[in-house]
Amino acid sequence: MIEIHSVSEAIRDAVAPVFLLTGIGSILGVLIGRLGRSIDRARYLTDTPEEKRERFKDELRIIVRRTKWLRRAIGLATFAALCICVSIASMFISVETGFRLPHLVMVSFIISMASLIFALLCFLREIVLASREVIVPFQQRDKAAHHSA
Repeated sequence: MIEIHSVSEAIRDAVAPVFLLTGIGSILGVLIGRLGRSIDRARYLTDTPEEKRERFKDELRIIVRRTKWLRRAIGLATFAALCICVSIASMFISVETGFRLPHLVMVSFIISMASLIFALLCFLREIVLASREVIVPFQQRDKAAHHSA
């Protein structure tokens, strides 16, 4: 009876991290979707004829920077999810083996949170770059209109 009680406690303790994994999975879905759209746009711009490609040089440069930040965010979010998995697994290993692993659970969870924080900061940087991608063409048009007037 004590073993079942220990397992049920481990399951109860693992529920919150499992919900966190679901949230990280959702964040990864958003990041991967944005990465896919950025890559598709970059491919479209690089496939344009040479004479038109010059107009999109700044946009392409921003897209390249965006994809770098998205790749970092995806890597960090994935690492955060892996650390959560280590935390959950160590809870069950502790129940099964009797070894007390509170430091491993704590350290892996803290590392996961730090990684998730940095992933979200990378995502924030990518959003700033994406908004700049929209602003730059309008600024260039305003400059061109101002110079021609």
